[in-house]
Amino acid sequence: MLILLMACMAIGAKAQTTYVLLTGVSKYQTRKANLNFSTRDVKELDTIFKKQGFIVNKLTSRYVVRDTISKKIDAIARLAKPEDTIIFFFAGHGKPGGIVMQDLSLLSYHDLVEMLMQTKAQNIVCIIDACHSGSVASDVKESYESWDEEAKQRGISFIMGCRADEYSYEDDWTGNGHFTQALKTGLRGRADGWTSKGPNGTKDCQVTLYELYRHIYDYVTRMTKQYVKKQHPQLIAPRSAYNKVITQWNQ
Repeated sequence: MLILLMACMAIGAKAQTTYVLLTGVSKYQTRKANLNFSTRDVKELDTIFKKQGFIVNKLTSRYVVRDTISKKIDAIARLAKPEDTIIFFFAGHGKPGGIVMQDLSLLSYHDLVEMLMQTKAQNIVCIIDACHSGSVASDVKESYESWDEEAKQRGISFIMGCRADEYSYEDDWTGNGHFTQALKTGLRGRADGWTSKGPNGTKDCQVTLYELYRHIYDYVTRMTKQYVKKQHPQLIAPRSAYNKVITQWNQ
């Protein structure tokens, strides 16, 4: 009985927690910059992640500014343990090198990465539905060179809405961005079993980082294949992170 109790306590001590920070801007400081669905993206993802038992914080429109994001990440960083996961999501405008805050200032990917690296969590996933989001690659490289060895071993996994020279489109039919629509369905299970060859891999009631990316890539490229400027989601992550489980459920 004592041995069993000690085993249960050990398992409890190592219980993994996922912290999620969802951010999205529909109403910008200037009306002409407004978007239709970014706030809706955040609210719908909030429901999905909470059903997974994750600890979720969300910021929309006027609250999506650098200072508030920094404070929220600081709070998460103080709580997160090495075995925990942190997921950061943004939907809104993007420019080469960063995401556009509600006040039209730019939060660079370099600075966002530095904020996220404050935590001890070993698994950090950054998901961005914004134009030019693939430009994160060069910013990550610059940040990486300044990290210590411990930070380099952790790194951050990125699923980005498009290449550096592309746009991330909204879809009036679904009421989301194409990227976020695919993200939602993937997290709910559609991504289970996806590989580079299609959706016919092993289904185990879990969605990994790589499965999620392959599902998103397939959906978004199909939905935008008739556009003059197509959209190609990007995965920027160490291969060691490909099998990290993002969501799971009972059969």
